[in-house]
Amino acid sequence: MIFLKSILKAILYRPLFNALIFLVWLVPGHYVGVAIIVLTVIIRIILLPSSLKATRAQKKMRDLQPEIQELQAKYKGDKQKQSQELMKFYQQNKINPISSCLPLLIQLPILLILYYVFRNGLSTARFDLLYTFMPRPDFINTSFLGINLASPERFVLPVIAGALQFVQGWQLTPPKQPGKGQDMSAMVSKQMLYLMPVFTIFIGGRLPAALVLYWIITTLFAVGQQWWVFREHPSLNPKLEAPSNTSGVKKEKETVNKIVKRGVEVTVRRKK
Repeated sequence: MIFLKSILKAILYRPLFNALIFLVWLVPGHYVGVAIIVLTVIIRIILLPSSLKATRAQKKMRDLQPEIQELQAKYKGDKQKQSQELMKFYQQNKINPISSCLPLLIQLPILLILYYVFRNGLSTARFDLLYTFMPRPDFINTSFLGINLASPERFVLPVIAGALQFVQGWQLTPPKQPGKGQDMSAMVSKQMLYLMPVFTIFIGGRLPAALVLYWIITTLFAVGQQWWVFREHPSLNPKLEAPSNTSGVKKEKETVNKIVKRGVEVTVRRKK
């Protein structure tokens, strides 16, 4: 355990700590809030290839959710057969369910490390963790839009984080199929859609505001990334389709065709 902590400290904690302090030194006014935003964007860019792959997997899972639910309902009484058919379905559609969980698995250790980084990096007390070649700011400004990032903030930042969490969850929620009731998995997903933002607000109000700011930026990045990925293939994304508009276009085409046909018939009659 001690060996693992030493490895994590060497490959994650100290590099992130030094990166944060360097950005604080680089930013005019030594604002740690601006440094956190820049550091978050850098982390997201580094993780972009894996997160894009995972987001595409999440989109595919969401688009194929109706077929997955049909298989689950069809083999409801035989769990072993259900698992076999689901594995076949995943293989046929080239889906890896674990890959859709990859962003969360990567984010949790980073979030834990950043908790300690922000706890020690918002003052000049732990500059002993800096590399010898790293510049050191004379002071660290923890104020961000009137909020002290070194202490918990219970209202503004946690509520923003909760709202963005809801948007991110809503993007991944499959639309309800017309004429079909909700199964257990759909009900659980709907409950999580509302519970996760509440949980985020509750926890965010008890953590240093710096960590909540990081969570806001990373969730905002994820929302934008999901929006972009979901627009790559609009036809596979039911939420981006507009069936009512499509039917309206069809009706307009039918009307135009009728008018043109009548015009041709009238012209032919007149010539006769």
